[in-house]
Amino acid sequence: MRSQRLSSAPRRPAPSYRRAIRRHADVFAAIGEPTRRRLLDLLGTGEQPVKRLAQPFRMTRPAISQHLRVLRHAGLVTVRRVGRERRYRLRAKPLEEVYDWVAHYERFWRKKLKALGDYLDHQTDSE
Repeated sequence: MRSQRLSSAPRRPAPSYRRAIRRHADVFAAIGEPTRRRLLDLLGTGEQPVKRLAQPFRMTRPAISQHLRVLRHAGLVTVRRVGRERRYRLRAKPLEEVYDWVAHYERFWRKKLKALGDYLDHQTDSE
C-alpha cells in the first residue's frame, strides 16, 4: 500500500472559479487592443451590424469579425442574427470589474497628486 504524501501545494480552484478568472483575464486582454476599444465605443450607441461597425476602420470585415469574436468570448458583446446579418450589442457588465480596478488606482494617484500640490503650494509660500 502506498502511503499518501501530504502536499503543501495549493489545491486547484473549482472549475467555476477558473472560468471566472479566465473571463476576467479575457476582459482585460480584449480591451487592451485599440481596435476593440473603438468597437466598444461604437457599440455604446446601440446595436449595429458588422458592416456598419467596419466602416470607420481600414481593415477587412473578416478582421473586424475576429475582433468582435474576442469581445464576444470576453462577454463584452452579444450577437444575434437578423436574416443574413449579424448584429452586435454592447454588454457593459464585465467592464464594471475594470472600472473598479482602475478606480483603486485613481484614488491612489489622486492622493499622490494632492500631496504634490500641497507640497508645491508650501514651497511657493516659503519663497
